Amino acid sequence: MEHSNRRQFLAGTALLGVAATASLNIQAEKPNAQPQLPKLIHKVFFWLKNPDSKEDQAKLIAGIKALGAIETVRAIHVGIPASTEKRDVVDNSYQVSEMLCFDDVEGQNIYQAHPLHQKFIDEHAHLWRKVVVYDSIAV
Repeated sequence: MEHSNRRQFLAGTALLGVAATASLNIQAEKPNAQPQLPKLIHKVFFWLKNPDSKEDQAKLIAGIKALGAIETVRAIHVGIPASTEKRDVVDNSYQVSEMLCFDDVEGQNIYQAHPLHQKFIDEHAHLWRKVVVYDSIAV
């Protein structure tokens, strides 16, 4: 039994090595290749009415994460301010942020009207005092 597990481990390790080498070869052929993100990025920043409330923050984060179930959302990132260098150009005054990716404007329009998005607003709007949205399209 132990010999069989060792053989499986070695075979798996060999496959991982081949996959890693293949990946490095692809990157070597395209050294400046960037991962392809969906075309439209929807960034939202939330300032809570009770900025020190971890409970309110957790409720908002859970609500935002549920938005990832909407069929036109291609990727989602939910975050809080990072402890990066303090500079004049860095605004970390918000409490929660989201970034959603869509294939196009139509996908984002479907998201805006989607019942899950409307439910999110209805159930969580009482938590925030301010929301700022930045939408961008790839060029």
